[in-house]
Amino acid sequence: MTLNAQATGPDTASDSQGMAIVARTQGQMVRRRFFRHRAALVGMIMFGLVIILAFSSIGFAGIPGWWDKNYLDTGALTNQGRPTLSLIPEFLGGTGIHLGEHPFGQDDIGIDYFALTMRGAQQSIIIAFIVGIVATLSGTIVGALAGYFRGRIEAVLMRLTDVMITIPVLIIAAVVGRMMGDSGAVVLGLFLGLVTWPTLGRLVRGEFLSLREKEFVEAARAIGTRPSRIIFRHILPNTIGVIIVSATLGIASAVLLESALSFLGLGIQAPDTSLGQLISRYRSAMVVRPWLFWWPGVFIITIALSINFIGDGLRDAFDPRQTRVRA
Repeated sequence: MTLNAQATGPDTASDSQGMAIVARTQGQMVRRRFFRHRAALVGMIMFGLVIILAFSSIGFAGIPGWWDKNYLDTGALTNQGRPTLSLIPEFLGGTGIHLGEHPFGQDDIGIDYFALTMRGAQQSIIIAFIVGIVATLSGTIVGALAGYFRGRIEAVLMRLTDVMITIPVLIIAAVVGRMMGDSGAVVLGLFLGLVTWPTLGRLVRGEFLSLREKEFVEAARAIGTRPSRIIFRHILPNTIGVIIVSATLGIASAVLLESALSFLGLGIQAPDTSLGQLISRYRSAMVVRPWLFWWPGVFIITIALSINFIGDGLRDAFDPRQTRVRA
């Protein structure tokens, strides 16, 4: 009996207790924690549905969509421009579930408001992603150079960052929006991205200052590894969690920033449109025709909230100390 008990060993004991140990890589643990984050999954589904709806309905870049109306075509007002969308089934006393001719209604000159809102969502999403990408690249490069090389390079880059941070982002964005609003969403997004990177730059610099003193970096220096290889192959991969989370939250902030600029008349200019511009254009109609105001507002809130949920999930997934979602 004693020999049999010893022969079974600890593996059998752990199996009998139902404790199967599975080795996972860091990437697998991050994915597992992310997909167990319910809010992040809801946010990802919501954001995916908004993107599919916005870009497939009215088409994009010359590719036609499934909606038969354009955001520039005017027409006669139907039912005083009220929405024809119905979501209440007949057995509950409604008119059934259907879109109708103008599900979001019409504006004051007869333009289909669903097509107009989808165009606004397209522009806002495009600007937000461009701002996120440009700001992430700029902040990562500045922070990496300042954190690794130190000395005069760090002094110059950090003083530039300090100057950018002391000026309110909305003021800088307003100046950029005034100059670039007529140039389209891509150009506006590029220039907004170039003025919204300082926060990420400081975060990346802090990570590099910590990692550059680690043993694996010292070992790479000792064998004569080039600084560029140390930065991109050894240090940068260890900061990817901070960068991805900051980029995700930066996209959500860019949606609100673009909406604020367009609301002030400093963003996308007519005849094109964005969600913020629609709210600004029809804010006086909130009492008599509220659907012209709250449809763009619903999409702004949905986009911003869903991206924030995704950012929260990524933050928890990349943080090895978190206990909210276990791997």
